[in-house]
Amino acid sequence: MWRYLAAALGTVLLIAAAYSFMGGRAGSAARLPAAPGADAAQATDLPDTAPEASAKTREERRFGRYDKDKDGTITRAEYLASRQKAFARLDSDRNGQLSFEEWAVKATTKFATADANKDGAMTPAEFVTTAVVRKSKPKCVCPAPAASAAEDDS
Repeated sequence: MWRYLAAALGTVLLIAAAYSFMGGRAGSAARLPAAPGADAAQATDLPDTAPEASAKTREERRFGRYDKDKDGTITRAEYLASRQKAFARLDSDRNGQLSFEEWAVKATTKFATADANKDGAMTPAEFVTTAVVRKSKPKCVCPAPAASAAEDDS
């Protein structure tokens, strides 16, 4: 019998502690003083729209990816490094030469995977599975701004 009473008392204390913890956080956030220098004049200094990245900025980032030693120039070795890695992945027998079979291994594997019934030909439904999946940026689905209380009353 005492076990049940102790469990009930513990539950009540746990709920009370959680309530005071959560209530204390919400109340303290509302009571924080304003930041020094935060006034209406600073809020008007912000631009109306966010700046967009220019083509030059994208090219600078691309340049930075190639410039491995960050010396401001791209050497031939730096430029060809990504190509050499791709070549090494394709050169399955590691002889320094690509045969047609080594070069076409991705395409033949993709065909074999898509040919579900293994008849050596793709139907339109099988061909659809070979489409390249592009990574796209997620589109922002922002909620409409909430109307203020002053607009609701009028």
